Amino acid sequence: MRTGISQRNNIYDKMNSQERIQQLLDFRQKARLGGGDKRIEDQHQKGKLTARERITLLLDEGSFEEYDMFVTHRTEDFGLADKKFLSDGVITGHGTIEGRVVYVFAQDFTVFGGSLSETFAQKICKIMDQAMQVGAPGIGINDSGGARIQEGVRSLAGYAEIFERNILASGVIPQISAIFGPCAGGAVYSPALTDFIIMSRKSSYMFVTGPKVARMVTGEDISIDDLGGARVHSTKSGVAHFVVEEEKEGLDLIRKLLSFMPQNNLEEPPQTECDDPIDRLEDDLNDIIPESPNHPYDVKDVISRVVDYHDFLEVHEAYAKNIVVGFAKFGGMPAGIVANQPAYLAGVLDIEASRKAARFIRFCDAFNIPVVTFVDVPGFLPGSAQEYGGIIIHGAKLMFAYGEASVPKVTVTLRKSYGGAHCVMSSKQLRGDINYAWPTAEIAVMGPQGAIEVLEGKAISEIADPQERKDYVAKKEQEYRSKFANPYEAARYGYLDDVIEPRNTRFRVIRALRTLSTKKDPGPMKKHGNIPL
Repeated sequence: MRTGISQRNNIYDKMNSQERIQQLLDFRQKARLGGGDKRIEDQHQKGKLTARERITLLLDEGSFEEYDMFVTHRTEDFGLADKKFLSDGVITGHGTIEGRVVYVFAQDFTVFGGSLSETFAQKICKIMDQAMQVGAPGIGINDSGGARIQEGVRSLAGYAEIFERNILASGVIPQISAIFGPCAGGAVYSPALTDFIIMSRKSSYMFVTGPKVARMVTGEDISIDDLGGARVHSTKSGVAHFVVEEEKEGLDLIRKLLSFMPQNNLEEPPQTECDDPIDRLEDDLNDIIPESPNHPYDVKDVISRVVDYHDFLEVHEAYAKNIVVGFAKFGGMPAGIVANQPAYLAGVLDIEASRKAARFIRFCDAFNIPVVTFVDVPGFLPGSAQEYGGIIIHGAKLMFAYGEASVPKVTVTLRKSYGGAHCVMSSKQLRGDINYAWPTAEIAVMGPQGAIEVLEGKAISEIADPQERKDYVAKKEQEYRSKFANPYEAARYGYLDDVIEPRNTRFRVIRALRTLSTKKDPGPMKKHGNIPL
């Protein structure tokens, strides 16, 4: 071994400057080829980009600074001594997006199927450590066959090293994962620890154990797509926050997503110039709430009318549709939006909706992004499935998230706000900073129909004539609605700061956010809360 090293050194010593430069250029060219032209072509045939092509599309032109291009694995077993590729299957470094520094890694499927080795993991850990020190977002582009089996426990240790850094970085720098190929086994847990996951519809999948193992252990016969494809994770599991049709769309989405976020938890979100009038009136909002309290409407029509340029980036669009979350800007100020969706399950809160909203709120709170909430909620979804599934615990997550959040919180109650769901949805008692309501708001323990059944049940049962009974119920419901199911009872006690004209909502929200921009609310000293997981 020493002789070999000595010989190589002697050869290098005999090179002149130009030859050494040429050697460097040759090495770089070799590294850029990854697993070689044939494997690059195979990647393209599958409709996938290479790791370097992905980075080029993601970052500002010419901004990428690559680290560890000349790293190779150190394994001699299983015939790997003669199979070494420069960069070892992952491209790492930093660059800029819209002039702001980001750190990125992209797994290279052309080299050992993108499988993770000891050195592969070390490369990722290096940029994650530096991202933390610099205070810049970390982006991972995943396309990997999993652990490099030939390296055994060293590969597993590499995964664990990455997981630990994901955990330490959580709430400190934004972390985004793009899944543009396979992601299976232990590999799924790094993306799961990040803030947002993007999957490509046709080429990506995620699962802990694949179809073959599932068939062997449980007897279940299932396809890759049905077990862990983008459709499953965007609609059923909620693992994926976004689904894109092709990779370029996903990379553009990362750029847009970052435009709402600060670089780290010590900075404020980036404000932009806005020529969309702050006092823009939306007369349609005065008539958007149906006359009948049981008729639905699309809350996204409300959101689009009050945000800058009608531009709303929805998160988790296909999952738990009874609640809407996402990012927008108000007068150039980024904000997170949470809104009940009356057009789906009447906007009730259930297990999935509570989890979805709680996670989003906690992200916003971690990165100093104000939260604007639009409320139209009839309550929590009843039934044994919800109770057995732990709606008590999951609903408490949403309550915890709102109550813990110290960022500016502006709440607008549009229509129904009943019972425990009223408390949960950024009420004054959960430290909502400014709480508005439309004149159409109904804030009460329960809706008029349910309330009258409880309060007047005996009297109703004693009325024999069906028409008389119907008229009596209608009269009592109207009395209840006039007395309790309106915004003025809550306003009388100071639980609402104001009842506003719907068309003025944009102006009132922007002014509230500007007023609260210097808010400081450190809360009590503690290591961390014990959120009901």
